Amino acid sequence: MKKTINVSNQGATLDTGRRNFLKLSGVGLAIAGLALVGCDDNDAYDFMQTDVFDLGKGDVGVLNYAYALEQLEADFYTKVVNNFYSGISAAEKELFTDLYHHEVIHRDFFKAAISGATSNVLPTLEFQYPNVNFNDRNSVLATAKALEDTGVAAYNGAGKFITNPDYLVIAGKIVSVEARHASAIRNLINPGTAAFSGDDIIDNNGLDLAKEPKDIVMAAGGFIKTPFTWKEQGIG
Repeated sequence: MKKTINVSNQGATLDTGRRNFLKLSGVGLAIAGLALVGCDDNDAYDFMQTDVFDLGKGDVGVLNYAYALEQLEADFYTKVVNNFYSGISAAEKELFTDLYHHEVIHRDFFKAAISGATSNVLPTLEFQYPNVNFNDRNSVLATAKALEDTGVAAYNGAGKFITNPDYLVIAGKIVSVEARHASAIRNLINPGTAAFSGDDIIDNNGLDLAKEPKDIVMAAGGFIKTPFTWKEQGIG
């Protein structure tokens, strides 16, 4: 018998069914492997006493950047599943619950991986959703679409800054999941159409768009209350 999912913003008690066991066990192995890799000497950062956290240099900065985005997505879907919008279907509930689980796992994975490599770990961020009506389907789907599309473009754009091949492999696996999320949300908005791979996200070479960190932070900045900088990338 499965246990009830206990959803909270601090994490979740997942059911003990085979499906979630496989999800968690796989992530656990990935965390263990990545934590052992650690950071190269050229990933060191200069710690400065400041009120605003800087993401850091080299791979550390990129990992913290990804962690910030995963915190945002996990926080958003936590709010969605804690109070599903009016008239939501059973299929949509299942989809959003799956997305919630994935993003919480991604968030916790990055926290564990970065903590295993450095003490320069991005703190827990605070978020705001001033223009989102969580009780309205269109508002939730539009926001989910924006977040997922932005997440995919962010990973694609940041990959070139990663020097450790082990980190790059993990990022590639995660961005493939984020792309599935983006496709699923787009299909909910425009079912049975080609919107899941629209021209606004796929270029003329048949590749997902890639965006620079500056552009991503600007796009997501309206949701993020906690300030941070990434001086290496000219942010802040």
